Amino acid sequence: MLSHTTTEAVPVGAGAERSTRDQILDASLVCFAYAGYSGTSLNDIAAEVGIRRPSLLHHFASKETLYGEVFERLLSDWFARLVGAIEAPALGWKKVEGVLRAGFGFFADNPNYVILMRREAIDGGVHLGIDLAAVLRPMFDKAADYFRREMDAGTFRQQNAEQLLLTGYGALLSYFSDAPFLEGLLDENPLSAGALDRRSAHIIEFFHAALVPA
Repeated sequence: MLSHTTTEAVPVGAGAERSTRDQILDASLVCFAYAGYSGTSLNDIAAEVGIRRPSLLHHFASKETLYGEVFERLLSDWFARLVGAIEAPALGWKKVEGVLRAGFGFFADNPNYVILMRREAIDGGVHLGIDLAAVLRPMFDKAADYFRREMDAGTFRQQNAEQLLLTGYGALLSYFSDAPFLEGLLDENPLSAGALDRRSAHIIEFFHAALVPA
């Protein structure tokens, strides 16, 4: 069994008994995040849940199917939070701040998702069987268009919209995926409540300074 300590948020409905299927998905996330797709076997996942391999195969026909569902849950949860922030009535900087908080909050609640997504991005989506960039491209383009409109209107400073988004992407994801390394630099757990509050505040202040005219 894996011995990794995670800060994964308690799943919705965890107050009640988790179904075997949900337990398999939860364990798969941890295994895939820390050992990678190739380094994880169905036996590893079954052992993590405390069941036998045939019981796992009753719910998921293959490792590929299981991996795909874990990733689909990742994207669905992430998109739901972002869409909620994007569709909020706030305008200008308030909308940007809301999206940053939504993204940061999701990753803080689900750090294993970040590790899994980084692995998939590095591997080029070969295990998932989809073009991850193509899936994310519509949201990326929509965000870039929003920034350009606000810049042209004088709400924000002129910046390269695509590069701005890439900076935000890196600032959010690398902090969570590199947490074990950062702990040695900070002399504290980067995923502790205090460290997360400071990081969130810094990211928001940084983008406010970069975007909002004095």
